[in-house]
Amino acid sequence: MNKSDLIDGMAENAGITKAAAKKALDSLLIDIEGALQKGKRVSLVGFGSWSVSKRASREGRNPQTGETIKIKAKNVVKFKAGSDLSNAVN
Repeated sequence: MNKSDLIDGMAENAGITKAAAKKALDSLLIDIEGALQKGKRVSLVGFGSWSVSKRASREGRNPQTGETIKIKAKNVVKFKAGSDLSNAVN
């Protein structure tokens, strides 16, 4: 499923236009992204939660040359599925 499929499904299930569904989805994604950029946790009860975790710098290897390289520290987004979503796929 891609973004277009999701918009089509939202429009059909909610009985709204595709334009309104696109606007709603874009707004949701902007709000989730904004909260994560501020380091906040986003939680949708039953569906799941997104959070930001810090990944420390570490040493790695260039697979072509075998040379040791330093991988910079960075923030990564984590998603943990909620119980309703987990039960729905099992």
